[in-house]
Amino acid sequence: MKKFLFLLSIPVVCLGQGMPVIMSPKTARIHAKALTIDTHADVPINMMKPGFDIAAEHDFEKDRTQIDFPRMIKGGMDGMFFAVYLGQGKRTDEATLEAKKKALAIFDKIHEAVKQNPDVAGLATTSKDAYRLQKEGKRAVFIGMENGWPIGKDLSNIKLYYDLGLRYVTLSHSLNNDICDSSTDGDGPEHNGLSSFGEDVVKEMNKLGIMVDVSHVSDSTFYDVIRLTKAPVIASHSSCRALCDVPRNMTDDMIKTLGKNGGVIQINFVPGFVKKPSQPHEMSLKALRLKIRQTDLSDADRKVLRDEMKAIDEKYKGDMPTVADAVDHIEHVIKLTGINHVGIGMDLDGGGEVIGLRDVGQIGAITEELVKRGYSAKDIEKIWGGNIMRVLDQVQEAAGTM
Repeated sequence: MKKFLFLLSIPVVCLGQGMPVIMSPKTARIHAKALTIDTHADVPINMMKPGFDIAAEHDFEKDRTQIDFPRMIKGGMDGMFFAVYLGQGKRTDEATLEAKKKALAIFDKIHEAVKQNPDVAGLATTSKDAYRLQKEGKRAVFIGMENGWPIGKDLSNIKLYYDLGLRYVTLSHSLNNDICDSSTDGDGPEHNGLSSFGEDVVKEMNKLGIMVDVSHVSDSTFYDVIRLTKAPVIASHSSCRALCDVPRNMTDDMIKTLGKNGGVIQINFVPGFVKKPSQPHEMSLKALRLKIRQTDLSDADRKVLRDEMKAIDEKYKGDMPTVADAVDHIEHVIKLTGINHVGIGMDLDGGGEVIGLRDVGQIGAITEELVKRGYSAKDIEKIWGGNIMRVLDQVQEAAGTM
């Protein structure tokens, strides 16, 4: 689908929803050739809602969704890690068992979407899969898990999820769990990093060839993971604390340490992680974000929440970051570690949105910004997909699974 861009010698319009992305011929050629991988896509949240069809093109203005197969094709997005996401709930045996059931249902939905669209997409578990699917003109659907809660306290669950295609686990979400401390738990640290069970989880992930994801975890958890892991680790959707001082982002020392580990930080496009919003704006949106991620909302309820979010964003539109602001985070990592340790994990359908990029159909704007800043085609290929595929290869090699 992307090869036609090579034939053009005039500016190319990438027809995503909203304002089109205009790419120069040079950018279009680079974008078409690069394996474009995003490591954190929350589209399964929408897939689990009645009536949502990932094979149909949706309109951001109408339903606030950002990912579907047609828009991936329009934007030139070759592959994404679909997130098996569960917000942290109670840590009782009953609640954890229910979390496992919900996680398995999300795995089933992802597999079903791929099975029903064999001409458009394929399940990917290796870099070879991704490059093969790119050549076939299909979208590569990887699977990651956001929050290790569905693992419970049973290491055998990790193998169960691995066999279903899981290739990374974000160890925690916004609250502490049985694996580790979160960066945003209001009660503060519980384990002072990884728990003893969490150490076993990291070892098991290393053994199986699953990437350890340190997005969302506390600083102390991050350093515990680095000391313990036998393979490179990732931050699937995090940004730079030096540019936006929030706990979810990584400090310069963490980023440098991640680079020495051989890992990669995938830059998050959630506005509040790219550019710190004013306090009134953040407080206004916080409760709405939690509500809109629920899977049991009626269409009417969702529309009310979307309208409220739209009104708040319009009121505080001066807070909204741009594509250039997000690329500043990419450049910051490059200055700290070099070109080999940064990538893109926009968190679309999970809050990711900047001016100039509202859905997956507009990702050419990132490539255009990188070209404007003088990055070579080779560098851009590393940022878009080469770096994360290298880490996946190294994790699988370390486990002996390739």
